[in-house]
Amino acid sequence: MAKTLAIVFGIVFVLVGLLGWVPNPLVGANAIFDTNHAHDLVHLVFGLILLAVGFMAPAASSLWLKILGVVYLLIAVLGFLLVPNGGNLLGLVMTNMADHLLHVVLGIVLLVAGFAGKSVAKPMAASMPPAPTSTM
Repeated sequence: MAKTLAIVFGIVFVLVGLLGWVPNPLVGANAIFDTNHAHDLVHLVFGLILLAVGFMAPAASSLWLKILGVVYLLIAVLGFLLVPNGGNLLGLVMTNMADHLLHVVLGIVLLVAGFAGKSVAKPMAASMPPAPTSTM
């Protein structure tokens, strides 16, 4: 399940990252979610990370969902503290209050997905050789 969630979130992040490069009322400069190209690149990178993990290292999918969930919660806290009315967060990414609120929701959803998604790793007992038997 974590693999599927990583792929779904990866696709969404890539699409949102690409959407920021095209004029639209949802994501971009002066949109509902005010972003600049650096912010759009962050979405693309996070999306590509999740896609890569989902397809190439599915056992790590739940870990990466948790990592990005924590990252988004940290970004939300920094946004609320440093640029509560919007602006360049850390001088890099443009944000506004809608972004801050969305980052809280994304952080929680990604963490829940990471903890709820089951890893596809094989159980350790299945890969261990059988224990020797005693003939006494």
